[in-house]
Amino acid sequence: MGAHTETLEVVYDPATISYEALMDVFLKAHAPTSPPFSRQYRSAVFVHDEAQRAIAEEKLAAYGKMRGKEVFTAVEEAPTFWPAEDYHQKYRLRGDPELMAVFRRVYGDDADFLASTAAARVNGYLAGFGEGEDLEALGLPKRLVTRLRERLAPRP
Repeated sequence: MGAHTETLEVVYDPATISYEALMDVFLKAHAPTSPPFSRQYRSAVFVHDEAQRAIAEEKLAAYGKMRGKEVFTAVEEAPTFWPAEDYHQKYRLRGDPELMAVFRRVYGDDADFLASTAAARVNGYLAGFGEGEDLEALGLPKRLVTRLRERLAPRP
């Protein structure tokens, strides 16, 4: 363990989506007003320049003001990003033997599996995120598509 923070790296094309829009997505999928219980699981936005810092700080301040709560998300200079060990990647998907068997047939080695955006999407769907609009296009067996759709069904 140690002084690391679990995070993800977002590589984006600013001609396709703005940093402001990415921050809006982050704030919809995240609870910046929850205090951290460890450095490993804290909330942080890692920025690459002063423009990103200004946008991140402005968005977080507006969120806190709107909610009337303190924001605990740190805004820090981006350090070197280190991917997690392979066995931590696509964690939800790795925990589903039936789906993993399908992906193992398609992606023979771990590098291809880890780089797969289809695997990333299914991993997110297994965690209950997304709308599954592309499930049929992924080439999964119909019973698995049905199971994923049920996982994504709105919760009461």
